[in-house]
Amino acid sequence: MSGEIEDKPQPLIEHLIELRSRLIWALGAFFVAFIVCFYFAKPLFNMLVVPYKWAVGWAGLDVSKTELIYTAPQEFFFTQVKVAAFCAMVLAFPVIASQVYKFVAPGLYKNERAAFLPFLVASPILFLLGASLVYFLFTPMVMWFFLAMQQAPEDGGVAISLLPRVSEYLSLIMTLIFSFGLVFQLPVVTTLLVRVGLLDSQWLADKRKYFIVVAFVIAAIVTPPDPLSQIGLALPTILLYEVAIYAARLIEKKRAATELAEVGSPEQS
Repeated sequence: MSGEIEDKPQPLIEHLIELRSRLIWALGAFFVAFIVCFYFAKPLFNMLVVPYKWAVGWAGLDVSKTELIYTAPQEFFFTQVKVAAFCAMVLAFPVIASQVYKFVAPGLYKNERAAFLPFLVASPILFLLGASLVYFLFTPMVMWFFLAMQQAPEDGGVAISLLPRVSEYLSLIMTLIFSFGLVFQLPVVTTLLVRVGLLDSQWLADKRKYFIVVAFVIAAIVTPPDPLSQIGLALPTILLYEVAIYAARLIEKKRAATELAEVGSPEQS
C-alpha cells in the first residue's frame, strides 16, 4: 500500500479537498453497511441474545422460555437502530481505517509507514479477540450471576424473576464489548509509544503496581457493579500490560541491534 502513495507537497486547499474525499468514502461505507445491517437487525440482535440463552441454561432454567421485553413503543425500534449502527461500524472499519491511513501516510517516512501498517492490522484483530471473549465467556458468566439472584415463591416468599429489557441488555453487551475491545488495544498503544521513544520497557515495569490499581478502578467504572465483571475485566487488562512490557523489550532489543549494526558497518568497510 505504501508504494502506491505519492509523497509530494500539497497546498492546504488540496489537503482539505482530500480530507473531504476520505470522509465521504468513510461515511458512505458506514451508510451502506448501516442499511444492510438494519435490514438484518432482528437476526443480529438474536445473535447477541445467544450468550443470555447460554446463561439461562447454566442456571438450570428452561431455555425455550427465554424472553426479553420492551416497555416503550419505540424502544425496540431504537434498539434495532443501535444494533445496525454497531454492526455497521464493525463492517465499515476496514474502509474507514484505510481512508485514515491513506490520508496520513503521505506525511510519514517509508520506515514509519512500514512500522505503522502492522499496528493497523493488529488493532482490529485484538478488538475482535476482546469482543469474542465477551461474547463466548464473559457475558454468559455475568448474566448467570444475575440470574442466580432470582427468587422462587417458596416458604411464603415473593417470586422475583429477571425480565431484561431489550435496550438495557443491548447497552450491557455493547458496553462490555467496547470495554474489552479498547482494553485489548493496550499492547498496540504502548508499543507505538515505545517505538516513537515516548515510553520504554523499564518505565512500564516500574509503574506496574500503579497500573494494577488503575486497572481495577477502570474496571469498576465501565463494568456492571458486580465483582465478577470487574475482576473479569481487570485481570485481562493486567495480563495485556505484561504483554506490552514484553513487546516493548523486543522493540528495544531490535533497535539496539540495528544501531549496533549501523555503528559497526563503517568500521568493517
